[in-house]
Amino acid sequence: MSETRAAPEPLEVGLLLETVQSQQRLAGETLAQLGEQLQSLERGVRADVAQAAREAFLELSAEADAVSTQLLGLRRAIGMRAALWSAAAALASAAVTVLAVRLLVPSAAQIDALRVRRALFAADIRRLREYGGSVELRRCGAHGRLCVRVQRTGPVFGAHGDFLLVKAP
Repeated sequence: MSETRAAPEPLEVGLLLETVQSQQRLAGETLAQLGEQLQSLERGVRADVAQAAREAFLELSAEADAVSTQLLGLRRAIGMRAALWSAAAALASAAVTVLAVRLLVPSAAQIDALRVRRALFAADIRRLREYGGSVELRRCGAHGRLCVRVQRTGPVFGAHGDFLLVKAP
């Protein structure tokens, strides 16, 4: 069984070609519209991404400014704290120095009293020298007893002659 096909009629072929051309035109227009929509969508996405990036950058910039401000405040606080500690250390050092001077250095009244005592001692020393107080004293013997150099050729004194003249240097 073989079937024979009849050749299409020119009218059918013309209609078919017209339909194909119409479909091609519609497909081309649809592709052009799709291209335009794709470009419009791409522009919109790019604008949205750019806007989101701008907003994120502005937020990041604001946060960086806030952190910078906080760090500057912290720096000032640390500087103030360091200055206060330095001042406290200097004040404590000065207080210790003043206290040490007060405790160790005699007052003006004490210095005056010491000067009076020194003058009295100097007068006593002068008087002793005038009366022969410049004697040579030593520790003598096994027990380290105090002894004095005497003048053996001079006269003796006392009821038993037990006093001698001291030899002056």
